[in-house]
Amino acid sequence: MPKAKVAIVRTSPRTVLADYHRVMNLAGYQDTVAKDADTGLKVNISWHFFYPGSSTTPWQLEGVIRAMLKDGYPKDLIHACHNRTVVIDAHLGERENKQIDVVQAHGLRNVHLYEGEEWIHVRDAVGELTKEFLCLNEVFPKGFSIPKRFIGENIIHLPTVKTHIFTTTTGAMKNAFGGLLNEHRHWTHPVIHETLVDLLMIQKKIHKGVFAVMDGTFVGDGPGPRCMIPHIKNVLLASNDQVAIDALAGKLMGFDPLKDLKFVRLAHELGLGCGDVRDMEIVGDVDAAEENWHFDGPFKKMTFASKNQHRIYWGPLKKPVEWSLKTWLAPWAYVASVAYHDMFWYPRFAKEKIEPILQSDWGKLFANWGKVQADEQGYPDVGVANAELIQTGVKHFMEGARLVGMAVSESPEVNARKRTRDAYYASRG
Repeated sequence: MPKAKVAIVRTSPRTVLADYHRVMNLAGYQDTVAKDADTGLKVNISWHFFYPGSSTTPWQLEGVIRAMLKDGYPKDLIHACHNRTVVIDAHLGERENKQIDVVQAHGLRNVHLYEGEEWIHVRDAVGELTKEFLCLNEVFPKGFSIPKRFIGENIIHLPTVKTHIFTTTTGAMKNAFGGLLNEHRHWTHPVIHETLVDLLMIQKKIHKGVFAVMDGTFVGDGPGPRCMIPHIKNVLLASNDQVAIDALAGKLMGFDPLKDLKFVRLAHELGLGCGDVRDMEIVGDVDAAEENWHFDGPFKKMTFASKNQHRIYWGPLKKPVEWSLKTWLAPWAYVASVAYHDMFWYPRFAKEKIEPILQSDWGKLFANWGKVQADEQGYPDVGVANAELIQTGVKHFMEGARLVGMAVSESPEVNARKRTRDAYYASRG
C-alpha cells in the first residue's frame, strides 16, 4: 500500500498562485479529484470578522481555483460551499474575509448548504456504515441529515493552520464538521474527537474524491479558532490524506500528533489515514516540514469563554448545565458566545493582536485585495498597509447587536418551536 503523501512548499505573495498550483500537483490532486464530477471548495469561516489565521484566505481560494482551471477542470463543475452556525454569519464572513470577491470574480456558483439545499438521512446516504460509528449513533439516536449534493461530489477542504480549544488543533478533518452535521452539532462537543473520525468515515463513503489544501501564511496559536495570536509562517500544505495533513500541521505547530491530537490517533488506529509523520512521504520543500514553531497551544492562556466551555462540556458544569444545550434553553449559550467574542473580545483585543500582522506583505495583500493585480506567479505589488480593517466603533457594536439577535432567531431550538407553532395553526385551518 503506498505511503500517505503530504506536499509542503514555502511561499510568498509574489509566488503564491504558482505555489498553490505546485503544492496541489505535488500531492497528486488530479489523481484524487475527478474532472467529470462536481467539486465543492469547502470554505472555512471560523469568525465572520477578519482575523488572521482564522478563516480561508482569499489567495488560498484564488490559488486553488486558478490551479484547477489551469489543469483543465470545467468551471461549471466547481463551486464554493459554506455551512452555517448560530454563532457565525457565513454571509458576513464571506464578505469580511473577501472570499465572495474571489468566487464572483471567477463566476462560480456559491452554495450555502442551509439555504435551499436538500438534506437526506445519514442512513440513506451511507447505509450499514452507520454501525461502525464511534459516537454519532449515541449522540443522535434518531440519526441526522447530511447534504444530498455531497453524494458523488468531490470535496476540497480549505482550512488554515491553527489551534482549537476543543481539538487542540483544527484542519482538514474538522473542516467537515459544519458541512456534514445538522444544526445540533454542538451536541457532539463532549465527544468531538470521535465525531471527527465518524465524519471522515462518511466522507470516504459519499465523496468521489476528498482532498485538502491548507494555508499556512497566516496561522494562529492560542484559544482558537478565534481569539488567537496570529503569526506568519509562509507555508502551504496539500494532501488527499486528511489525517496525514492534520498530523503534519500539528507537528509544525509543535505537537506530537499521535500523542496530543486524539482525533488523529483514533483515525490512524482505524486505518482511515496516516497519523505518524515518520511513515509519510513528504514532498516539496521538505526542509520546511522539519520546522517546529513551538506553539503554546489552546490551553495555556484560555479566554473566559473557552474556560467555561471546557467546564460545561468536560468539567464540573457538565451535569448542572450541559443538559440545557439540548433543550429550548440552548440559545442562552449562543447569545453568550456572540456577546463575548463579537462585542467584548474583538473590540477590546483584536486591534493590538492584528495590527502587527497588517504591516506584513500578507496583511497588505489582504487590505488591497481586488485592487492589486496578479501575474502568473502571484502578486508582485501588494500595496500599502491599512489599519482600518479593524472596526471597533459604533458600526462594529451595531453589527454585534445584530449578530446577538441572529443567534436567537436562527437557533434550531427557536426554529423548531416556530415549525411546531406553524403546524398547529395550519392544522386548525
